[in-house]
Amino acid sequence: MNRSRITRRGGLALAAAAATAAALAIAPVSAATAAPAAKCDNRNNNTVAKLLECVSAEGAMEHLEAFQQIAEENGGNRAVDTTGYEASVDYVVDTMEAAGWTVSIDEFDFFVPVPTVHQLTPQDVDHPAGYFVEGSAEGEVTGNVIPVDLALGTPGGGTSGCQPEDFDLTLFEGGNDIALIQRGACEFGIKARNAQNAGAEAVIIFNNGTAGNEGPMSNVTLIGANPTALDIPVVNTSFAAGGALAQPGSTATVSMFIENHPQQNVIAELPGRNADNVVMAGAHLDSVPAGPGINDNGSGSAALLEVAESMSKVKPQNTVRFAWWAAEEVGLVGSQAYVDGLTDAEKDRIALYLNFDMVASPNYIFMVYDGDESTFEAPVVVPEGSVEIEDLFESYFTSVGVPYDDAEFSGRSDYEAFILDGIPAGGLFTGAEDEKTAEQAEIWGGMAGEWLDPCYHQACDDIDNVSLDALETNADAIALAVLVYGYSTESVNGVPGAKVPGGLNLPVPAGAEGTWAGGGGGLHPDHGHHSAS
Repeated sequence: MNRSRITRRGGLALAAAAATAAALAIAPVSAATAAPAAKCDNRNNNTVAKLLECVSAEGAMEHLEAFQQIAEENGGNRAVDTTGYEASVDYVVDTMEAAGWTVSIDEFDFFVPVPTVHQLTPQDVDHPAGYFVEGSAEGEVTGNVIPVDLALGTPGGGTSGCQPEDFDLTLFEGGNDIALIQRGACEFGIKARNAQNAGAEAVIIFNNGTAGNEGPMSNVTLIGANPTALDIPVVNTSFAAGGALAQPGSTATVSMFIENHPQQNVIAELPGRNADNVVMAGAHLDSVPAGPGINDNGSGSAALLEVAESMSKVKPQNTVRFAWWAAEEVGLVGSQAYVDGLTDAEKDRIALYLNFDMVASPNYIFMVYDGDESTFEAPVVVPEGSVEIEDLFESYFTSVGVPYDDAEFSGRSDYEAFILDGIPAGGLFTGAEDEKTAEQAEIWGGMAGEWLDPCYHQACDDIDNVSLDALETNADAIALAVLVYGYSTESVNGVPGAKVPGGLNLPVPAGAEGTWAGGGGGLHPDHGHHSAS
């Protein structure tokens, strides 16, 4: 079903000709001047003017405050496979059901490495354990701990385990022996391979103890110069644990298993007259373990909740489906599992997918996914119809006098699974760990030389780490796009729909500001975030 990429710039199939499009400006409505809640709750907000009057940053902030409280009550984060994520799912379900949407849970398999290091003698203690993302076998071994050429007093460690001759083969003859190796000098996989070749039944690699390298390691692999997985369990632990395990007479139990911890996406629908033409919009609900994830991606999740509540009485032509994805931060797992679970017929019914990942960065730039590749050559195939989605967002920004730029259409968020199946996609982004340039600060304000989100993937991504101005503008842009496509997706996929009540009159896009000199578009091109590869 993959459609060929297009490079033309498609025209907007809107209510008025371009020559007269500028006649109607859609002004953003601030939270202070938004319609009273009772008024918005009791009426059908089926026009652009009425819907944007009701959608506000203030309303979205109520949901962000709820996400913040959830994180505070659950160890400081809302990461996948935690009680914080489970509570976030419950909150979204309760909110959407209260708004009258049809809500379902999309559960999928989520396989989690579970390593353990339990020292038995000369002390009985559980040590912190980390896993390697690739290369270890599953299993459990209880036996003698055999230190291998350690340099506990050397900052950064020595060459422990890097050479086969580091291993005294006579010590590994008895069976059930656990090699204890220190980080440093060569790849983890080389160390572990040498240990296996020497006869070890399990391997513990401990950190080197330098600043920032005291605890167990994360996001490390055994697959490098030795691309073949090992036949024995390999785990890692802290520098302090390594010192304890190096004591004479140490014995331990080491285990490494993969467990299935099923996770949940939340799916909510507003039925339309046409059930065979579905407009999807989504945002990932999980945070990183480091913090509450209020901008990344509470902001996108909260904006969708705010729009959904304001649209609760709308009777769209097309079915509108919102999704809150699990496990985005560990490889786009939830959205990929969802798409993989659809039949070809179900995929064909999805007209388009809109993605909202980080829409309130404190040092923001307003950005639209670059479907026409006018700034960034996409590293993925851009499905036909994506250009028209970009145009709609750009026309909205133009109508309210907001300058915008392109964000690379990279597939590095939850839209990847959709575009791989040829489904048109687009979205908004306000930036992550790229630094704002002086030119960008001149256009959008903020601090040049600082990250667009200074708390990206950190504990400080909390309730104070959002821009209300960015949230207000983007929530309105999201609302407009969902409402417009809820009535007609003809400009995107050719399926006739209905006119938007009250009409729609938007100008031709003013054009991106063109401030990007390199790749990334607000997300550093070398960063692994949002990449399934």
